Amino acid sequence: MGSKERIQRLKEDTRANILDAALQIVKEEGWQALSMRKIADKIEYTAPIIYEYFLNKEGILLELTRQGYIILAKDIRAARDENKTPESQLEAMWIAYWDFAFQHKELYQLMYGVDMNCCELKKSMPEAELSDDLMYDVIAKLITIEKPAEDFVCRKYYTFWSIIHGLISINLVNKGRDAEMNQRILKDAIRGIIKYIND
Repeated sequence: MGSKERIQRLKEDTRANILDAALQIVKEEGWQALSMRKIADKIEYTAPIIYEYFLNKEGILLELTRQGYIILAKDIRAARDENKTPESQLEAMWIAYWDFAFQHKELYQLMYGVDMNCCELKKSMPEAELSDDLMYDVIAKLITIEKPAEDFVCRKYYTFWSIIHGLISINLVNKGRDAEMNQRILKDAIRGIIKYIND
């Protein structure tokens, strides 16, 4: 490996360490505790070095948000690919969405603003649409209306999302039911929407 490649690799490693440290701080202390100073202390660098990689804390939040959307899309795609029918694909995809929210709680909070302010700049982030597009495609396959309007498919997506995100949010702020009851509610909601998808 040449010196240029070694320097580039070191930069990539440092950038990844900054993001890992930020996420670790959040897991230990919550989003409100995150600061550039704490990140620098965690990785034993000076604060100015952090600013060489990220302009400000918002830059770190945006990158973590982007990474969250990439992980979520990968999980949803895998769930879709493991199932054959659109009904079973959609159920598996929303369950993968649910699982992501609890396996990556801090990222989900950041991505969707649960119990905190989320990044406003994510609206221009193409990764934010990856999982939405996967869901839209499968929802469109379930609709039997010939050439449904785009807003019809969109409405069905948001019906799913609002119910499932709402259930996740209730649980993330510790006001939900036990795991078994949550799974029953989740599956009832998904299957109910699928059943009436053409209404």
